[in-house]
Amino acid sequence: MPLISTKGAYGLAAICELSKNESDSPMQVKEIASNANIPQNYLEQLLGKLRRAQIVKSIRGAKGGYILARTPQEIKVLDILIALEDNLKIVDTQVDHPIINLFFDDIEDNVKNLFDINIAELAKYKNKFLNYTI
Repeated sequence: MPLISTKGAYGLAAICELSKNESDSPMQVKEIASNANIPQNYLEQLLGKLRRAQIVKSIRGAKGGYILARTPQEIKVLDILIALEDNLKIVDTQVDHPIINLFFDDIEDNVKNLFDINIAELAKYKNKFLNYTI
C-alpha cells in the first residue's frame, strides 16, 4: 500500500488550484477538475472530505463552488493528507518486535515532518517548475 494514494495527490492538486484563485468568488468543481486534471466525480468526493475537515468551504447557488476555509499559510500539506488518507502510516500493523516498532514510529514521525509545510510554501516548487528546462 502506498503512503499517499491518488486521494492525497488529487486532494493536494485541488487545494493548490483553490489557493491560486485570486478572486473572492468560489471555483466550481468542473473548473478545479479541469485545471488539476482530476476526474470530476472523484473530486466531488474528495472535496466533501476536505469540507468536513474544515479545509474548504462550499458555497451554494448558481455562482457557488468551493473556496479555502483558511488562508494558504494556515493549511498544512499534512492536514490535507490526513483528511483524505485518514493517517500516514508506514506499516498497517505492529510487529512483535519492540525495536522494529520504534523504528517504524520514528520513520512515521519523520514523514509527517516532511509534510508539515503550508500550501503557500508550495510556491517555491512553482518557481522550480518555471525554471525547469528539458
